This record gives sequence, C-alpha cells and structure tokens, in this order.
Amino acid sequence: MKINVIKGFKLTPVQILAIGFAVVILTGAILLNLPIATQKGIRTPFIDCFFVSTSATCVTGLVTVDTGTHWSYFGKTVIMCLIEIGGLGFMSFATLIALVLGKRITLKDRLVMQEALNSFSLQGLVKMARYVLLFTFTVQIAGAALMSTQFIPEFGLAKGLYYSIFHSVSAFCNAGFDLFGNFQSVTGYADNAVIILTISFLIIIGGLGFYVWQEIYNFKGLKKLSLHSKLALSVTAFLIIVGTILMFIFEFNNPGTIKNMSFKGKFLSAFFASVSPRTAGFNSISTSDMTTAGRFLTTILMFIGGSSGSTAGGIKVTTAGLLFMTVLSIIKGREDTEIFKKRISKDTIYKSLAITVIGLCLVIFVTMVLSITEHGASLEYLLYEATSAFGTVGLTLGLTTKLSFIGKIIIAFTMYAGRVGPLTLALALSKKKTSNTIKYPEDKVLVG
Repeated sequence: MKINVIKGFKLTPVQILAIGFAVVILTGAILLNLPIATQKGIRTPFIDCFFVSTSATCVTGLVTVDTGTHWSYFGKTVIMCLIEIGGLGFMSFATLIALVLGKRITLKDRLVMQEALNSFSLQGLVKMARYVLLFTFTVQIAGAALMSTQFIPEFGLAKGLYYSIFHSVSAFCNAGFDLFGNFQSVTGYADNAVIILTISFLIIIGGLGFYVWQEIYNFKGLKKLSLHSKLALSVTAFLIIVGTILMFIFEFNNPGTIKNMSFKGKFLSAFFASVSPRTAGFNSISTSDMTTAGRFLTTILMFIGGSSGSTAGGIKVTTAGLLFMTVLSIIKGREDTEIFKKRISKDTIYKSLAITVIGLCLVIFVTMVLSITEHGASLEYLLYEATSAFGTVGLTLGLTTKLSFIGKIIIAFTMYAGRVGPLTLALALSKKKTSNTIKYPEDKVLVG
C-alpha cells in the first residue's frame, strides 16, 4: 500500500488522516445524493447529504432527515459503510485491502496507522490492524445475533437481520444511527433488556478502545496491565456507575421520562442514559423531556467521551482522568502527577490540557456562532448541540432538523473536528514542530 501525494507536497501523518476523512465524507455525500438512495427516488438536497455523510463518517448520529423513513436500503447501506469506515478509521480498511492484494506496507503508511490507532510505537502495527478488524467483526456479529432474537420475530427474517446488523455496527462504532423512524431512536425498547443491554455493551466495548481489549484478551493479572488500560477502565467504570446513579435520581419523578416505568425500566433507562452519551447518541427516553440536571449531566458526559484509540469521540476518559489526578496531586503538594504508583510525564499532561482547552474553545465558539445563526433557540439547546457534535455523540434536543444552512455547515465542521481530534486537527494545520534552542529567563505570575 502506498499513499501518494502531489509532487512537491509532503503531508504529515495527521494531515493525511484529516484529508482521508474529508475524502470519505465527500464520497459518501455524492452517493447519498443519488436518487436511488432515497425511498421516493428523488435527490436529497446536497447540504443534507453532506451533513448525514459527515455525521456517519464521524460516527456522530446527528441527522437532518429521518434515517428510517427517508433513505432506501441503498442509502442505509451507504450510511452503515460510512459508519464502519469512520469508526475503525479508513487506514484500517486501506491496510486490509493492501494485505489482501499483497501490497507492501511502507514506513509512511505505518506512521499514518500509528496516528490513526493512537499506538505508542510502530512495532506490530500491521498485526494490530488485523486484530482490530477481526475483533470488530466478531463483536458486531455477536451483537447482531443477540438483537436478531428480538428483531426477527418483530420484523421478519430479512428485515430483522438487516436491522440487527445495522444497529450492531452503529452501536459498536458509537454512531447512534437507528432505523426505527420518526427520530424515536430506541425509545420503543426502553423496557427490553436484551436490546438495551446489548446496545449498551456494544457501546462500552467500542468506546474502551482496541488497545485496552488487546490487553484484556492477553490478561495475565492486574499488575501486567498498562497504566493506560488501568486508567481507561477505572474512569469508564466510575462514569458509568456514578452516571447511572445520578440519572436515576434526577429522572426518578419526571413523568416525561422514567416516572411511570417499572423499576426494571427505570434502571435500564438510567443505565442507558449514562452509557450512551459517551459517545453513541442512542436514547431510550426523550432527551428534550429530561430534567435540567439530567441534560446538564448528559452534556458533561458528551464532552468527556470514550477512551483513546477507540470508536468514541470527546476529549477522552484518559484525558479527563489525567487532568483530575493532576489537580489532586497539586492539592496534595506533589511535584508530579501520580496514578497507580506511576509518574506521568509533563508532556502528556500538557497534551491533555491542550486537548481539553481546544475542545472547550471549539464548543464555546460554535455555541456563540449558532446563537447568531439559529434565531429563537435557547442557549441550553445550542450548547447541547455543539457539545454533541464535538463529542461525536448524536444526541439532540430537537434542534438538528431546524438548523439553518449555515448552522448545518457549522455543525458538520464541528463533527469533523471532533472525530479527527482537536489536537490532531490543530497539528494538521500547523507547521512542523521545531525545537526551541532559546531559553528565556523564568518569572512568576499570580494565579487563582
């Protein structure tokens, strides 16, 4: 496999990734713009095709037209393929094709793969790519098999099987696209433990990252687990447990969500509302009818997202965990950030801080611009939409379908930035890093 660029231009791995995603998005938009892609056999406005293609490739789930009723099976299959490519990364698929064709994997290809898979080193990347694809298809097939026990009796063999595969891919890739129509997501299955738990665990598995699951597969004791895996697992578990408890409390007496459900339904919905915002976009209860506290908690979870090197978006759980432990270390008077009796380098902390600040600035900027373009929408709705797009979540309070032309462009760009990664995007647009040989004198600034 060889990544060719125009002569005279040397692209960095992060730039290749950014351009690669853009090419996939444009290809998807062109395919969705074909009359065969809709149920009525007419062309969809290109801006909507571009928006949905961006949302699918960036595994977000925000849509301006209803996925279940607007698109034909051709259109739905295009969306599913975009979700798969976007979730796993186009480099994984390019590597698979290259291996099948017997092509050589060059050093530059490996550098791009390293960036795409968030790997620590170049060693074993091709083997890692094979593992990613095999693991993904195995989990997705298992998820589809479980959901087929519910969908086949309801929709028939062919439609039930297709629904099972589509939703398994969408859940594992943390996309949040559904085929049930009328923007209802999985609200009709709020009391169905098989559907809710299967989708939940597909989201969690996809959101933990391939590196973590590779270590779990080769598990040889907790002491052998890397610090990254320990941090990713512990922060994910913390967010799910605390999120479920808080959602249960916030929505317990809310008639618009879980008040009138059975205890099983309440627990499943609270659990699902804690899992899905990081960063799948399915919902089993009405997001617009949630309490203010519930919507605010959802916004926080959407911004954090899943784990690095996974199908999820957001600033990532490891980033949030590092920043929290840094603050804790400062309070304790420690010079370094310490986690599980390990010291974290300053460079990693700076990178975590940069990712968080860039993410916050992007969400704030997008919210401010939307406040100008989307007349009549409340600040809460705008912030929720901007955070959902940045975190590639797909949850909405109903604003997506009402977006103006400019609003659709802004949200599409935010989804793209959120999927490629705020820091990756910044590096792709910046000049090559150079070492600074000049050291300025140190001084003091009052903070806090």
